[in-house]
Amino acid sequence: MNYNDYLGYFGERNSEANAAQTPAYIFDAEALRSRAGFIRSMTNGKARLIYAIKANPFLVPYLADVVDAFEICSPGEERICERYGIPASMMVLSGVDKQDTDFERAFHYADKQAGLPVCTVESLSQLEMLNRTVRSEILLRVTSGNQFGLDPEDVVKIIRERDLYPNLDIIGLQLYTGTQKSRKKVIEREVRNIDALISRIKAECGFVVREFEYGPGLPVRYFLDSEPVDDAEVLGHVMQCIDEMAFKGTVSLEMGRFLAASCGSYVTRIVDIKHSRGVHYAIVDGGIHQLNYYGQMMAMKYPFMQMKNGAAEVLCGPDNSENAAESEKYEICGSLCTVSDVLIRQLPLANPKTGDILVFERTGAYSVTEGISLFLSRDLPRIYVKDGTHLMEIRKQIQTEDFNYGRTY
Repeated sequence: MNYNDYLGYFGERNSEANAAQTPAYIFDAEALRSRAGFIRSMTNGKARLIYAIKANPFLVPYLADVVDAFEICSPGEERICERYGIPASMMVLSGVDKQDTDFERAFHYADKQAGLPVCTVESLSQLEMLNRTVRSEILLRVTSGNQFGLDPEDVVKIIRERDLYPNLDIIGLQLYTGTQKSRKKVIEREVRNIDALISRIKAECGFVVREFEYGPGLPVRYFLDSEPVDDAEVLGHVMQCIDEMAFKGTVSLEMGRFLAASCGSYVTRIVDIKHSRGVHYAIVDGGIHQLNYYGQMMAMKYPFMQMKNGAAEVLCGPDNSENAAESEKYEICGSLCTVSDVLIRQLPLANPKTGDILVFERTGAYSVTEGISLFLSRDLPRIYVKDGTHLMEIRKQIQTEDFNYGRTY
């Protein structure tokens, strides 16, 4: 996202009603669609693209015409897709906790349209529940050694005994093993093992797997001191591994973080400057309840960010040599009454003032939902979407005390 393109939308704190206010998230729809286009170009038409909406549900309507399906992991996410008008045929219903009532609603919605959602299967009991409840195409999720998915032996057994589940059409396998995976050998091993399992299923069960849905968990570079990530290289390696498979059916790539992270920024404002026992503090109107970077530990890493310092826009971080002579190191602390609310430690800033704006980049994935947003009953921040030159508020600031208030009767 081009920082200078939208900063002018933000007025002074509590200024005129039509000015954007902090704290807020901004998601750039054009940057998001461009990112999806880049991923598609790298697959060269050899893979479908599925968006995991847990990464950021607010992006769903802006991806509806550029992805093939949406990965849904809860009844609430399914209802969000309904409200956005996403066709049932574009839904992949996943999750370790599936209840029959969840599917009654989803398939009632599907009955009003052409096409049905696909369901994933995480366990034998889930398989039996689905067979009692719905008629559906299913993907069998293969475990990677945690609480998710089925052992390969159970996958083979289910396919061998597939006639016991007449309401379910097994179309393929699903595999998701983690996130921020940068080691090529890990992806090579995962794809090779799935390919071997598919071949075994054909040999032992006489069954042809038609689809392989793969969540490669590709990395996003969040911090200035982390290793650079060549997106084209890592995605190209995934496609090379897929090209080398004996399996030649449909491949779907499920992505959340890798697709969404770069389209978002978190904007917060300095509301107080203080100095105590030789330490400089800048207090902002946001905090750790609203900003969550994967891998950020004790606020010791420098994310990609910029600051509106009066009339000047400056890069922030340890390599800010342009303003080094004027800089002092500040603890950037949020608005929560806890010593844990530190966004960045020892950040060099040149003459920060109250009213200055800090922009934390690469927050398009997870930050908006993974923060401890109800802690201390602070308001939920506004959400804006920038589409072209237009900045639109799609969620207003929301008070949270009702969520933390238990009525007596």
